[in-house]
Amino acid sequence: MHSLKLLTTLLFWLMLLAAAGSASAGRLLTPIDEPIEAPAFTLQDTRGNRISLADYRGKVLVVNFWATWCPPCRKEMPSLNRAAAWLNKYGVELIAINVGERADKVEKFLQELPLDFPVLLDPDTEVSSRWDAMRLPVTYVVDPQGRIVYRALGSREWDAPELLVPIRALGLPR
Repeated sequence: MHSLKLLTTLLFWLMLLAAAGSASAGRLLTPIDEPIEAPAFTLQDTRGNRISLADYRGKVLVVNFWATWCPPCRKEMPSLNRAAAWLNKYGVELIAINVGERADKVEKFLQELPLDFPVLLDPDTEVSSRWDAMRLPVTYVVDPQGRIVYRALGSREWDAPELLVPIRALGLPR
């Protein structure tokens, strides 16, 4: 009887552990089986500077699509900021592209939550559409050759090692 109770308890904990593992696995990066060329863009940042994808050629780039009206987007911004600082030490760049909002609305948000990485504006959603970024937030990781190699749909805690290590590894010499 005692061994049956012990076995039942052990099975319960194993199932709980497996469920927790699969839940966190869903919050990782999704590899793109056949990496595709990242769609080119040139957008203005919140200071009026023109920034293009070509500016990041040869580097690993994390591209986050977001909006101020999106609660999960707002929630992940502080961790994106911490991730950007950590990744930058390893030559990885991070940018955020605001989807469909006016510059003044984005500026107001950035006054409340300053970010240490470039925030670009896509007011007509042309770039977002080409990147298939119509469900927010969505984040793509571009390798040094300009190909999308990872995607993350939904919010994440971006400073988690299980997210940062694979991104940093893309920039390591092969």
